[in-house]
Amino acid sequence: MDPERARSHALTLTDRELLDLTGVTKVESFDDREIVLLTHAGQLTVHGQSMHIRHLDLESGSLVLDGQVASLIYAQNPGRRSRGWAQRLGR
Repeated sequence: MDPERARSHALTLTDRELLDLTGVTKVESFDDREIVLLTHAGQLTVHGQSMHIRHLDLESGSLVLDGQVASLIYAQNPGRRSRGWAQRLGR
């Protein structure tokens, strides 16, 4: 596999009912209303209803889920801490 492609992340959402992802490295948790994933772009949380993982292959990094997708939320990059207002003032 191409090393650049191995680190990429993409998603395709079709009619808010079929989500196709690449770059998935781990499934943190899942149920029919929330799925938390680690991707090459950071943590991704998918909220919805009646969601099911149709396909998962962590070796290739692909995941397909179906159900009613309500939101896709990326967490802040866990490797980078945001600076507080006092730290920004003291540059």
